[in-house]
Amino acid sequence: MIDRKVGYIKDITPLLPDRERRGKGPYVVVECLERIPCDPCVAACPRGAIRIEGSIVELPKVDYNLCNGCLSCIALCPGLAIFVVDENEGLVSIPYEFIPRPQKGEEVIALSRSGEPLGNATVVRVIDPPKFNRCAVITLKVRKELVNEVRFFRRKEDRLSM
Repeated sequence: MIDRKVGYIKDITPLLPDRERRGKGPYVVVECLERIPCDPCVAACPRGAIRIEGSIVELPKVDYNLCNGCLSCIALCPGLAIFVVDENEGLVSIPYEFIPRPQKGEEVIALSRSGEPLGNATVVRVIDPPKFNRCAVITLKVRKELVNEVRFFRRKEDRLSM
């Protein structure tokens, strides 16, 4: 799954729900691969869909029968390793700690896990309540075939020079 030489996941297939569930709407993708004592995602999930079995250093598991893709867990992951994907709509929601925040409707460049540009994306939602402790959740509209590849974005240069 993770290539230690490059530092990111190359194949997330084992982390995804089955094809039938992926077609039913938004779902969480937990790309947490470090066995460290951490469990904010468990407490954040209002439906109990994320759990850690056994020791607190075990990796989180998702019960996709319970997960409805509500976004509650994304901003509370200190490792920025949780995303919500909607394959039907071509949406990916990601954690975002930078300022200034992007604006709804802003055109950005979608990036892969390795930072490679994947094409244009549009910011369709910015959620930034105080309870998220300065980590916003940004939802991007991307090409549907890229929802499980896009994991960050770069603002377009003309926006940075303003």
